[in-house]
Amino acid sequence: MNTPDSLQLSSAELLRYGRHVVLREVGTSGQRKLKAARVLLVGAGGLGSPAALYLAAAGVGTLGLVDFDVVEMSNLQRQIIHGTSDVGRLKLDSAADSIRDINPFVHVEKFETALTSQNALEIVADFDIVVDGTDNFPTRYLVNDTCVILGKPNAFGSVLRFEGQASVFATKGGPCYRCLFREPPPAGAVPSCAEAGVLGVLPGLVGTIQATEAIKLILGAGDALIGRLLLIDALSMQFRSIELRRDPECPACGTGEIRELIDYDAFCGVGVTPTRTKGDIVISEIEPTVLAKRIEDGEDVQLIDVREEWEWDIARIPGARLIPLGQLSTQIDTLDRDREAVIYCKSGVRSMHAAYELENAGFTKLANLSGGILQWSRDVDPAVARY
Repeated sequence: MNTPDSLQLSSAELLRYGRHVVLREVGTSGQRKLKAARVLLVGAGGLGSPAALYLAAAGVGTLGLVDFDVVEMSNLQRQIIHGTSDVGRLKLDSAADSIRDINPFVHVEKFETALTSQNALEIVADFDIVVDGTDNFPTRYLVNDTCVILGKPNAFGSVLRFEGQASVFATKGGPCYRCLFREPPPAGAVPSCAEAGVLGVLPGLVGTIQATEAIKLILGAGDALIGRLLLIDALSMQFRSIELRRDPECPACGTGEIRELIDYDAFCGVGVTPTRTKGDIVISEIEPTVLAKRIEDGEDVQLIDVREEWEWDIARIPGARLIPLGQLSTQIDTLDRDREAVIYCKSGVRSMHAAYELENAGFTKLANLSGGILQWSRDVDPAVARY
């Protein structure tokens, strides 16, 4: 592996990075450190987009990208590394092209896969710093534990609606993500960005902070967000930080000192069918293929869509009735309690909450559509748009 001292900067690189080189805290030695550095970005989405672009522009020599998704139209509101012409392409390919256009001196290593307990240690081991651009709790805990085991700094970020967070975890002596959130929230308790929304510029703000922290770690300059959690409120444009301490009893970096990776889907309750029993009433989940067959066979099912009207305008399941979740309580009496009700939303979270509400109102025949309209599109009818 190249070391900073062994890497010379060409005249073209010196010209490109001139505004860096004149900084006393960077100089040519610091720019060589950037050239020698290897940074892994987990996710080429909202957070990974600005982080990758700015790390590339700064001259980080090798960027690793882990992603397996394709570019969708709904990504473009915030995932600025992709363009309209990239819709349908692998995010890895689109992001790599943008990085090379920004800076042809950057080497891109692509990992077309989900980061899992089976491959994380092998992938992360070859990099100096990880930038966590994930949007789900299982991968967030996986990234944290992998970084703790391997001793790799984790430039963390998260966004939801108008609020963001950023920190640097898993450094020597510093706290890790589990020092802050020892256990994940109950499955479905925190809505995803797809369900709650996110201000388009917010991932740009947080992702740029993550890139800044990675660059400071490489240079050994300034005060990194180690032991601090930066909280961002974009609506009020207020930034504040809270102090974090390493938890001596942390199950990852404290007395528990994690030594191997676990099943993070199970740890976070992903894939567990939520049920709630009240007497002989059970709320269960129904697979889209099963529901489609029942509808085809003419079974009497009232299909209720609890998404918002704008989502209904994009895509809907034929035969459904729209009742946004926030309006359900005022329209319950318009539903037939004697007929089975199958409720769906985008991914299955809001609809389960709606099923609970209907159960409390006395409905006894209830089912939640597993995976929502997204899974219906994948498994039953691709003509129903994903968004």
